Amino acid sequence: MSNNVQPSGRRLPSGRVAPTPSGIPKPLNRAGERGGMTEIHPHQRVAVLADSQNLYHSAQSFYSQNIDYSGLLEAAVDDRALVRAIAYVIRADSPEEESFFEALRDIGFETKIKEIKTFADGSKKADWDLGMSLDAVSLASHVDTVVLCTGDGDFARLCSHLRHEGVRVEAMGFGNSAAAELIEAADDFVDLAEDEEKYLL
Repeated sequence: MSNNVQPSGRRLPSGRVAPTPSGIPKPLNRAGERGGMTEIHPHQRVAVLADSQNLYHSAQSFYSQNIDYSGLLEAAVDDRALVRAIAYVIRADSPEEESFFEALRDIGFETKIKEIKTFADGSKKADWDLGMSLDAVSLASHVDTVVLCTGDGDFARLCSHLRHEGVRVEAMGFGNSAAAELIEAADDFVDLAEDEEKYLL
């Protein structure tokens, strides 16, 4: 990710993009500054929460590839102190999924697995929105930064809540599919599409 600059011209650390879609400035935070709650520094305690279903569908829809979770975790931690990394996954009874879950654990993710629910009309549903949000709120008092690896706009309110509690929130997703409200609500947004070699397999 190179040469990512805010509309104001200020370069952000580690290729992060200032979340200011359409040129709209972010509101003042409690420190009276625009942008992030805090700057990035090596002693920050970080929690990384990965919405695997959202990442998978985005990677497949646009690139027909899979996510490189090793590169994702490395970039999310960004040389800071990792407290916890959780990947939220769906069990779909495919032959490759157990090896995928094991690979996530080898990389350093704790896996939380949910079964797909089949309803009377034959429709199926499974998502981790509530569980991921509850974990983020629970972890907020133990970390300085929460990194949400997703493009789901449903997490915009979670971003706002965490920032109100003084927690820095970073989002990582594909800019071509990430919700504008999520990008706006986070302190920083990393567009995975800007470094396909690093984030895709």
